Amino acid sequence: MLQAVMGLIVHSGNTKSECMEALKLAKTGKITEAKEKINLANEALINAHHSQTGLLTKEASGEKIELTMLLIHAQDHLMNAITFRDLAIEMVELYERLGGNTI
Repeated sequence: MLQAVMGLIVHSGNTKSECMEALKLAKTGKITEAKEKINLANEALINAHHSQTGLLTKEASGEKIELTMLLIHAQDHLMNAITFRDLAIEMVELYERLGGNTI
């Protein structure tokens, strides 16, 4: 259980970090590199989902999953990472439309 929870936290954190890097790159006009960072963020998010799916599968098969603050914290990280990734995609596209010019 702890391994799955820590996987959620680590991979969600990696998702957000890659998105921050994407935004910094897009802001300086490096759109191709920014999109590569978004791709890395997507891979990290897939890994986070795998951790979550493992927990969901256990619970669906009848195993009792203890609700802990650490699990709640991990889920919070995942939801924030998803939201942050979605916004980063939109912002990279916006910078691309602006021709790489900063606002």
